[in-house]
Amino acid sequence: MPELPDITIYIEALERRIEGRVLERAMVAGPLLLRTAMPPLDAVHGRRVKGLRRIGKRIAIGLENDLWLVFHLMIAGRLHWNEGRVIPDGRRVSGALYFENGTLTLTEAGTKKRASLHVLAGEAELAQLDPGGIDVFSADGEQFGAVLTSANHTLKRALTDPRLFSGIGNAYSDEILHHARLSPVTLTQRLKAEEIARLYEATRKTLTLWTKKLREETGNKFPEKVTAFRPGMAVHGRYGQPCPRCGTKVQRIRYASNETNYCPHCQTGGKLLADRALSRLLHEDWPRSLDEMEERKSRK
Repeated sequence: MPELPDITIYIEALERRIEGRVLERAMVAGPLLLRTAMPPLDAVHGRRVKGLRRIGKRIAIGLENDLWLVFHLMIAGRLHWNEGRVIPDGRRVSGALYFENGTLTLTEAGTKKRASLHVLAGEAELAQLDPGGIDVFSADGEQFGAVLTSANHTLKRALTDPRLFSGIGNAYSDEILHHARLSPVTLTQRLKAEEIARLYEATRKTLTLWTKKLREETGNKFPEKVTAFRPGMAVHGRYGQPCPRCGTKVQRIRYASNETNYCPHCQTGGKLLADRALSRLLHEDWPRSLDEMEERKSRK
């Protein structure tokens, strides 16, 4: 799912192309894409784009008469810019916005169509889509710590909770925790003040670093390679590969369709965190440390 750095780059690319332009027409072909009935979709036709805004992981396009088009791309949704006309087919291409200088389309891979489009009238309706998480760039360290410890959750869960922090998901939370040298399963209310400060700085630095990298990679082009797995990431998507800091093999915890990646040497003091699927299967045979795992491998 596109997160804060990706959404930021999308918005910057859209600002260069559609801000100040008239939206001639909007078309929706995907049966699940449009989630609102009022105002009707044709209310945005002929309206000029006044500005763009990030709301968590959503992209909001502001139009004349205080109308808003709000996209949530979810896991498989992606935006594309075409200088010509593209007709949505309801399968791969779910929707299209037509401007005089090109077409903005939304595609969604796979059979589970989860991306959404809301047509809203006014700031009050727009605010209802905001889950309420703080922007780590406008929050100071004290506010960050207060939000982080407002409930006793694991660090991974807290960082990815949109009601606590805005725009952080599975990929960048892995990178943040590795940068901060903190375990993803540490409980927030057990953190020391120094660890909270370290996490605050790691969060800001990691998101800034990746926003800069993506901006340099994209240049003046439209971002087409939006993915959760990028070369140069320290741990996310790098299971079994060496940690760039210490060389230890990156480990993972799998759950549902997601996984958390971490370095046991840098983040957990050498302890292997229980992978739910494997630990249920192995029970007491689940290795508790890297040394124990390597020892068992050597016996085979």
